[in-house]
Amino acid sequence: MDEPKPTPRTLADPSATTAAAFVTDAVDRGALVTCFGRCTVEYEGRAASELAPGDRHVMLKPDGTALVHTDEGQKPVNWQPPGCEHDARVGDDALVLESTRTSPDERLVVSVSDVALVAAFDPTDDESIELVGTEADLKRRILADPALLEPGFTPLATERDTPAGAVDIYGEDDEGRTVVVELKRRRVGPDAVGQLHRYVEALERDLHTDAELRGILVAPSVTERAKALLAEEGFEFVPLTPREE
Repeated sequence: MDEPKPTPRTLADPSATTAAAFVTDAVDRGALVTCFGRCTVEYEGRAASELAPGDRHVMLKPDGTALVHTDEGQKPVNWQPPGCEHDARVGDDALVLESTRTSPDERLVVSVSDVALVAAFDPTDDESIELVGTEADLKRRILADPALLEPGFTPLATERDTPAGAVDIYGEDDEGRTVVVELKRRRVGPDAVGQLHRYVEALERDLHTDAELRGILVAPSVTERAKALLAEEGFEFVPLTPREE
């Protein structure tokens, strides 16, 4: 007895009929479907929009999400949220992908006139994203133990407004000098030094004082160029990771 042929995961340059059958089968079994090709996009719902023909990537997720991406930007140009129903059919010799929901009534229709590729995957991902190593973590470490910055440092405020933006931590050292602290959660370059410079300069003008202001950059590490700029500006660097190792 011949063994059944495995279900294909990708089809290159399929006809609209073949692609529609492929997508229908994939959606029915709860697969994640992607399609790339020349298409138009129509949306009706809380508003209405149309996209003229263009090369786009369409993704249909098993949770009902639909996404239409162009070759630019991280956000889709059209999308439907989780909970939608996906459908595939042939219309006017094109592969028609439709995603609809009823509360509220919304309809996204993608008509792919030239299908370059369709693919279907059965992913398993039981993990949830855990965001670690944020600048907020770094701030909490220093506020809980100011000596991590330097002995005698006293935090006075966080997110202190200046004409150049908000200073992460504003405080005083053990000699009463104002300290401007800029926090970065990862290795940084010259841009971070420039940002610190703008904060220090803005505070000097804002405080109307001749007193010395210190600038301290806190990050896990800095580039050699950043290190040289820190020295040029008279700023300091304190190596610190967002979480205790």
